[in-house]
Amino acid sequence: MPLHTPICDLFGIEHPVLLAPMAGVSGGALAAAVSRAGGLGLIGGGYGDADWLAREFDAAGDTRIGVGFITWSLARQPQLLDLVLDRAPAALMLSFGDFQPFLSKIWDAETKLVVQVQTLGQAREAVDTGVDAIVAQGTEAGGHGGTRATLPFVPAVVDIAKDIPVIAAGGIADGRGLAAALALGASGVLCGTGFFASDESLASDNAKQAILHGSGDNTERSSVFDIARGLDWPSDWNLRTMRNDFTHQWSENIGGLKQNLAEEQARFEAARNVDDTGIAPVIVGEAADLVRAIEPAQDALRRMIAQAEVHLRRISRLVEPNSKG
Repeated sequence: MPLHTPICDLFGIEHPVLLAPMAGVSGGALAAAVSRAGGLGLIGGGYGDADWLAREFDAAGDTRIGVGFITWSLARQPQLLDLVLDRAPAALMLSFGDFQPFLSKIWDAETKLVVQVQTLGQAREAVDTGVDAIVAQGTEAGGHGGTRATLPFVPAVVDIAKDIPVIAAGGIADGRGLAAALALGASGVLCGTGFFASDESLASDNAKQAILHGSGDNTERSSVFDIARGLDWPSDWNLRTMRNDFTHQWSENIGGLKQNLAEEQARFEAARNVDDTGIAPVIVGEAADLVRAIEPAQDALRRMIAQAEVHLRRISRLVEPNSKG
């Protein structure tokens, strides 16, 4: 059964799958690869670098892609919104902060606005504002997020979203997750971890190897890497990464990390410069168990769609009325 949902019509795509705008990972090549395979690729705008954004849009060529921003960071460099809107993105996604100040420019540009939420309060604000789509992000997601689990959170958002399509995120990296999200009432999925090890990903070779040999068992949410990077993230959100020597040392001793911050930041930066994932973060989610190959993004996406179709057909057979009455 073809998987055609409201977000396919909304974004003009074949498959209801969006690439998560992972900072430093989802560049133009990866976004374009996902879009060419029938999904919608989103460049990760991260903390805002005009030159990087321009370069990655150029890397995508003429392929339709979108972009995502960390909202509280965008508020500090609002000129980046103009830069991106001049590129006529297929969609713009805002996460983690007050999106209201950016509405008029986005809508004046006739750009589709996607807002990511982690609580029902945030979801209600997005519904009342009339955004084009809502991403309901569960805590299983890699990167920054909240505390709600995907399975109960997604249908709760669907129930209040009215006619606004809901996109599920968090712990979804294959066709089984896509089929489950559709069963929960979502119109599609936003996937990051599932594309992290793609050929086109900007993740380092060591980071890709770490996820291939890692597990969701070995991830945790913590603020240690934000502190080490000097990022003053709001307390509503923390960061899911693979555990490593740095988290083992400091995640239960934040006070100690702050007391030794200058020394630890120097050690952290040195590790990042040589791609030492024993100290530098590998920012992936609980779906790490499902990533077992470095491969083209189109292969991962096509396998996800084929697997989802198989499972949805199976579910359909299970609920068909008994023909014998």
